[in-house]
Amino acid sequence: MKQAKILALVLALAGFAYAGYYFGTHAQSAQGAAKAADAPRKILYYRNPMGQPDTSPVPKQDSMGMDYIAVYEGEDESGGTVTVSPEKIQLLGVRTEAVAMRSLQRKVRATGMLEVDERKQQWVAPRFDGWVVKLNVNQTGQQVSAGTPLLSVYSPELESAVREYQLARESGLAEVEQSARLRLSNWGIATQDLTHDDKGATQLLLRAPISGVVLEKKAINGARFAAGEVLFRLADLSGVWLQAEVAEQDQGGLHTGQKVDVSVDAYPGEEFSGRISFVAPVLNEMTRTLRVRVELNNHSGRLRPGMFAAVQIETGAKQKVLSLPLAAVIDSGARQTVLVQVAEGRFQPRSVKLGQRNEEWAEVLEGLGEGEMVVSRANFLIDAESNLRAALSGMQSAPSAAGQQGGEHAQAHH
Repeated sequence: MKQAKILALVLALAGFAYAGYYFGTHAQSAQGAAKAADAPRKILYYRNPMGQPDTSPVPKQDSMGMDYIAVYEGEDESGGTVTVSPEKIQLLGVRTEAVAMRSLQRKVRATGMLEVDERKQQWVAPRFDGWVVKLNVNQTGQQVSAGTPLLSVYSPELESAVREYQLARESGLAEVEQSARLRLSNWGIATQDLTHDDKGATQLLLRAPISGVVLEKKAINGARFAAGEVLFRLADLSGVWLQAEVAEQDQGGLHTGQKVDVSVDAYPGEEFSGRISFVAPVLNEMTRTLRVRVELNNHSGRLRPGMFAAVQIETGAKQKVLSLPLAAVIDSGARQTVLVQVAEGRFQPRSVKLGQRNEEWAEVLEGLGEGEMVVSRANFLIDAESNLRAALSGMQSAPSAAGQQGGEHAQAHH
């Protein structure tokens, strides 16, 4: 019995010792946790309140006057990484696309008007005074072929020069004959076009210098004309010009020889092919546009000067460049940012530098590598959520700091 009592006493003492150790250990742990909770958290750095990838070791403000947000030890140190649940990704309709090598050709659209090719115009303007004797072509818009007789004229100067030439030729005066022939040649007169009327007066038959259309006819039967006065204006319309006005921001990449597609209202759904033959060296200061001249084949005669036309010009390099979807870019005006998918459901804002672009894609010069995935749909919603989180974080940290300062002040009074 005595041995049994001794054994029971030993077990009881062991139990009390264990209980003391257990409660003592937990009390110390709770006290340590309470002290850790009361201890001020260590600030690692300050991050941009708008989610931009910009940090600072000291407090500062952004360009809008917003305070940078403190990032404490133990918090997410990714500098603005946003975590989105799979359910929210599906709800927002988030879509990502890869940064890859693509061709960035684009079509510049402009409008203009068809005009006569200046190089294919010809004026009929005698180099001497005279009178119109007879009109062979008397309608504006009439088609003529090169060499077609246009009108017959009489001129006292011409009469004198012709008689001088004939007399010198008959008299064998070679020098006088040569002088008279040179005078006729300078007037653009071919001897085979000289005729005589019933009274023996010399007349000159003026012919069409080119094949084309009579755009203007000023000659009238019996009317007098002065040297250099335009009697007919002809134009070959087998080729026409399109004078297009290209917007200032679209002029990059334009050069002579580029192929263009032209459409006119008269033939809906039909396109005419042409090439740029001239790009104006000076910008129109009033309209902020650049004049571009396009040459068009018009052997069919369907294109008429004065028609309005729309033109599409392919610009941009054909070789592939590193590019991302234009829809992925969040442009604040001061910088361009994209949201990069760093893991499933985790997105990080990244500043990028962009180059040339078209309607869908933009060239990446800096900030991204090939194969990285960027958010191309719902990126503004994710960006807005990250900004909201940053704002709420700032609002929560401010009262905590104020409460901590208040507690310290109260302890100082006690």
